[in-house]
Amino acid sequence: MSRPRRSRLPGSLIVTLAVTAAFLWAARAVGFSADRFGGLPGSLARMLAQFFPPDVAYGREVVLGAIVESIQIAWVGTLLGAVLSLPLGLFGARNLFPRLGAWIKPVLGGIRAVPEILLALYFVPAVGLGAFAGALAIGVHSVGMLGKLTADVVESMDTGPVEAVTASGGGAVGVLRFAVLPQVLPEVLALWLFRFEINVRASAVLGVVGAGGIGGVLLNTLRYRQFPQAGAVVLLTVLLVLTIDSVSGAIRKRLVRG
Repeated sequence: MSRPRRSRLPGSLIVTLAVTAAFLWAARAVGFSADRFGGLPGSLARMLAQFFPPDVAYGREVVLGAIVESIQIAWVGTLLGAVLSLPLGLFGARNLFPRLGAWIKPVLGGIRAVPEILLALYFVPAVGLGAFAGALAIGVHSVGMLGKLTADVVESMDTGPVEAVTASGGGAVGVLRFAVLPQVLPEVLALWLFRFEINVRASAVLGVVGAGGIGGVLLNTLRYRQFPQAGAVVLLTVLLVLTIDSVSGAIRKRLVRG
């Protein structure tokens, strides 16, 4: 005679209960309540109304220059991260260099775990206030992200060309030159462009800690309650990010499709 089976809760129900419990626990810690959440749309509408109409003259005279500086910070930081991350990503690929990859990848993960704004807090006292500190912070953080993603791309590539070059007597340099880079470079370039999009947004924040760019201008306008001027900063920053995202996205699609 077979024993009766014990009824078990479905896995999806267990996951749902666990997620709900975690949400309630976290919501209580952050002070989340239905009343505060329900009044949020009205509060946001009243606050945003103070930003409009934006001060167009201020945007033309002050904000555009700060936006150009943010783009320069993002571009320099992206190029620094790209140049340094490419060799680290190649040597961090465990299918090519198992021993090096075993310690390079964790190092890249550790670099990526430190936010740009925290890096900027260290670089500002070291090199002084201004855009150079912001570019260094973005560059270092880009090394961690791009290096890790480059290693992932190399590890997922087709190993057939690598075996062919090795069988014909090619060394490590030949394998990288003729088998690895031709396969992974288009996708790596697309990653660099994607990182540039991220860095443009990051550079808009670093000015808050004195690392140059549009963030410092926004902080000053909010500090002195110059809301129309702050509206010009926000509007032009959003337009900048949308433009760069669309242009970069189109270029990345062409690169990946070949």
